[in-house]
Amino acid sequence: MPLKMRVGLGQFRDLTDEMLAFIKQMGADDFLMNTPNLPGEEEWAYEGLAALKAKADAADLRLMALENVPIDFYLDVMIAGPNRDKQIEHMANTIRNTGKAGIPILGYHWMPNKVWRTQPLAELRGGARATRFDMKEHEDAEFTHGRVYTKEEMTENFDYYLERILPVAEKAGVTLALHPDDPPVDSLGGVGRIFGSFEEFKRGIDKFDSPNHQLDFCMGCWSEMSAEGAIPAISHFAKRDRIAYVHLRFVQGEVPCFNECHIDEGSVDPFETVKALKEAGFTGFLITDHVPKVIDDTPWGHRGRAYAIGYIKCLIQWSDRL
Repeated sequence: MPLKMRVGLGQFRDLTDEMLAFIKQMGADDFLMNTPNLPGEEEWAYEGLAALKAKADAADLRLMALENVPIDFYLDVMIAGPNRDKQIEHMANTIRNTGKAGIPILGYHWMPNKVWRTQPLAELRGGARATRFDMKEHEDAEFTHGRVYTKEEMTENFDYYLERILPVAEKAGVTLALHPDDPPVDSLGGVGRIFGSFEEFKRGIDKFDSPNHQLDFCMGCWSEMSAEGAIPAISHFAKRDRIAYVHLRFVQGEVPCFNECHIDEGSVDPFETVKALKEAGFTGFLITDHVPKVIDDTPWGHRGRAYAIGYIKCLIQWSDRL
């Protein structure tokens, strides 16, 4: 039976028995792992990937995606360093091994200096806490990689990589899922950011137009770009079958200043979000992504995630009745 839009879990690195039980208890059948703890200094071997897949299968769960390799695996690819071509070879091996292990999606980003946030945390209802970003407090940040890397350079480096790696993914049967820049500003720490607007994503997806090149559609990041433009972006890419999976995370505000929040208090309506996915024919999975810190929660956020998962399940059930 073909799969329908559904809830999943993600954003953890170790596949413990407790985590498998929690996923099942939440009524999910799908999950992804973010930068899983696997051996390998330059690439992931088939044996480690196959062991993760076998453990998921034994628990009657689907390991649908691995989101992000360690940045050191492809840092020189992003900034055109001296080991770029060698790292592309290792990434090709990782993708082949991922496909051989039966894991269908590999998520990636184009942020050599990672996600940025501003301290202290924002305070939400009842004293819950969530991350925030204020560009004013980062305008004078030192270079993270020694010099300025322009948006034009970063775009050229991206194209160089995709020209070589997308054919490997197609042959391996792996879908590459591109995450937005977070935060979606033009530059941070001297490094240009090239996936922070609809136009930039449209260029990247249109230029490398393949069923094996899709989006990890992070609603939080798209809301950071433009609350008004987030749902039209869903319709555009989902109707073209270019959304692999969704981070159903929400924020209050937009760049240059925003904060994360509970799923039911963001700048974009979650009902309209899921409705747009349904109407566009999306049949992938949605995960909670980040969640606010609530009282007596675990470091990973079991309570916060359980709240968001229940909310997402209700949204999907409601959409099924449209």
